[in-house]
Amino acid sequence: MRYKHIIFDIDGTMLNTETADMLATQETVFQLTGEKKDIDEFRFTFGIPNSVVFPRLGIADAEKASLLWADNYGKYHSSVGLFDGIEEVLRELKKRGHILGIVTSKSRREFNADFATFGLNDLFDTVICVDDSPRPKPNPDPVLEYLKRANADKPETIYIGDTAYDAQSAHSAGIDFALAVWGAHNWEEINAEYYLKSPGEVLEL
Repeated sequence: MRYKHIIFDIDGTMLNTETADMLATQETVFQLTGEKKDIDEFRFTFGIPNSVVFPRLGIADAEKASLLWADNYGKYHSSVGLFDGIEEVLRELKKRGHILGIVTSKSRREFNADFATFGLNDLFDTVICVDDSPRPKPNPDPVLEYLKRANADKPETIYIGDTAYDAQSAHSAGIDFALAVWGAHNWEEINAEYYLKSPGEVLEL
């Protein structure tokens, strides 16, 4: 067992949230600015904390925007689902004795309202949300916080995510990274030790 600790991102890795995420951002920007932008203009926001997204979109009060975004996201939650095979993979990893964790750009509030509804929380020993470390991804802080709380050794730990931010956070913290190609965009441009085309390939690591 090379990797004892396997850390997962949520959006784009375990959950297919892209449509709901971008629609909520589009609606929030319209409500706060009156500007109706094409949904593709928000593709860059995927996997980035709202505290970073909204200032980039010219909205200074990121806290207010984030609360409004959460309400809007709830309208589209029915479009959110687990990627095919991910639940079976998680349960098999747990059965094999791996320690599973989460590092996500979701706030604890968003995590409880979103991922927790899928009933998989009991599979994860340590969950690091964006409010659990000083700086968000792509900084190493969230991954380092996981390593600290889980008492995990770097050589025995791997992070699985779908964005360049995930890769940068893992590598700057000194651990290996596997790219979830099934949820990634422009995956060829992202630096990873492993490129996984389907959740089932996690079991082959």
